[in-house]
Amino acid sequence: MTPRRRLTRSQAARAVRRRVRSCRRETGAVAVEMALVLPLLLFILCGIIDLGRAFNTQIQLSQAAREGARLVAMQSPSDVVARVQQAAPGLTNPVPTVRVDFLDASNNPVVGATDCASANVVNARVTVTVSFSWITGISGLARLFGPGTFPNPTQENAIGVMQCSRLN
Repeated sequence: MTPRRRLTRSQAARAVRRRVRSCRRETGAVAVEMALVLPLLLFILCGIIDLGRAFNTQIQLSQAAREGARLVAMQSPSDVVARVQQAAPGLTNPVPTVRVDFLDASNNPVVGATDCASANVVNARVTVTVSFSWITGISGLARLFGPGTFPNPTQENAIGVMQCSRLN
């Protein structure tokens, strides 16, 4: 091993000044890089937040539609709206709309059917729809990709179909 050379005070001071100058030159580059990358990072963060909320809303809608279809297929459709709203407690503003249809063997709606006991009714279909609003700025940022990419508010819906039970 070769012994390390000791620097004099003036040599050490010059080395420190060179490092400080090189750091000063790079601070401007870091600011420019941050200005270029920050909007992209914010767009990704807003997308994660809002798309997570939209996915959670869709899961709740699916559960509510299945629960409503089960109730209509087993019993009367009179209290289906209350059951759907109870199955999706996070969807209160705005309240989801519920539509009940009764289907024949080829899944065409039976006109005039009011419950599963009506003639030609085989399945009960419940459609639940809610208006979803984006809370971050992603809908404004998404306009860069074209109009209508993230319309605000967005309509989300779920359909639940269940075979009518004959309890006779």
